[in-house]
Amino acid sequence: MLAFVARRLLISIPLMIGLVAIVFVVLRTAVPGDVAALLAGDQATPEMIESIRRDMGLDRPIPVQFGIFLANLAQGDLGRSAITRQPVTARILQAMPITLTLAVLTAIIATLLGLLLGVITAYYANSWLDNLLRVLVVFGASMPSFWIGPMLILIFAVWLRTLPVQGSMTGAGLVLPIATLGIGAMAGLSRITRAGMLEVLNSDYIRTARAKGLRERTVILGHAFRNALIPAITLIGVQFGGLLGGSVITEKIFGLPGMGTLAINAIHNRDYPVVQGVVLVIAAIYLLVNLLVDIAYAFVNPRIRYG
Repeated sequence: MLAFVARRLLISIPLMIGLVAIVFVVLRTAVPGDVAALLAGDQATPEMIESIRRDMGLDRPIPVQFGIFLANLAQGDLGRSAITRQPVTARILQAMPITLTLAVLTAIIATLLGLLLGVITAYYANSWLDNLLRVLVVFGASMPSFWIGPMLILIFAVWLRTLPVQGSMTGAGLVLPIATLGIGAMAGLSRITRAGMLEVLNSDYIRTARAKGLRERTVILGHAFRNALIPAITLIGVQFGGLLGGSVITEKIFGLPGMGTLAINAIHNRDYPVVQGVVLVIAAIYLLVNLLVDIAYAFVNPRIRYG
């Protein structure tokens, strides 16, 4: 197991470098506009713009700029904001708890409800309850978060006046952001859990377990659910990365000052160092979650062993 974790961590290093390189080059070659001219203002002279460009190192070749960035990154330095001149690391650490709290709580709630709905719909397959829940699940999976958020605000904040319009890190303030971010994830997990449970429930060893007189709860939770959970674990890991990306829209809708809002503002202001820092941190979290998912396979399925 330790050897597997070490190999995955080593593989992640070139992946991270490649990702950062792509973002680094795209931001400096494909995005229109000049950061130095933006910072200098409308009344700036060419000499002032060139001075700012030289101070920020933008006058050097892109490979040299990237090499300097990697050297600083190895020391934990993500650079400084091109707009506020604050350390990028400090700004990300300030916004990260909000995004991680939102993503983790959403992942936990969506996973529990998605697995529960998947098991129920599979156990009562083709019944009226299964048909009703499947319609609701398909409807939830079809709605994008940028539509769900305003609709939830309209219903629960404007019409019913039971929840606040503005998101916050309090209990009531998190309900609508979590629902906006989690409905699609819950629906997708429910569908794959149902499919896995139906396949397992029709297998020979489940019929054998029932023939032995085992309690139905033991058959469903101890045998069927554990094996149906394997494909669901993969989706859980992928969805967590989607939750981090989806937080960009959700945080903007509800005014939460997380990494999503930070990234949008940085893109709008062409603040390259902040954009790079946010992408790097989100990618690192995503790779870590996928590593944890791979490790979880060994605990769910004893037949899986890592050399």
